[in-house]
Amino acid sequence: MSSKYEFIDGEKASYPIVKMCLWAEVSKSGFYEWRDRPASATADRREVLAVRIVEIFEDSDDAYGYRRVHAQLAREGVEVGPELVRHIMVAAGLVACQPRPFKVTTIAGDDADAPADLLERDFTAEAPGPKLVGDIT
Repeated sequence: MSSKYEFIDGEKASYPIVKMCLWAEVSKSGFYEWRDRPASATADRREVLAVRIVEIFEDSDDAYGYRRVHAQLAREGVEVGPELVRHIMVAAGLVACQPRPFKVTTIAGDDADAPADLLERDFTAEAPGPKLVGDIT
């Protein structure tokens, strides 16, 4: 029901509230009662948690997922479940970006010789084409 009220509240500049309540099949008094109702303690707590979760997420350079954010909140003494942290992160659009670890792909053997330096580090040429170099790395 509150989603209908939220929609009406968002579109009240475009359409009359009376007509939108009629179209959404809700009462005008119900809409005004919803609008004037103070936020619940749960909603207030979620707002405070959302601010702290965004801070932790940004401090981690957008790398922490909900498990690490939950662990950080636990270290700070905030009692919150991991699923609530996950839901708040999804609602805020926070997506963790985990950098892949560096992996060495080429390892030279013990008996490998260094390639010969045929140009002796002199790359200057009088005309284009006589000295061509390349690097496979």
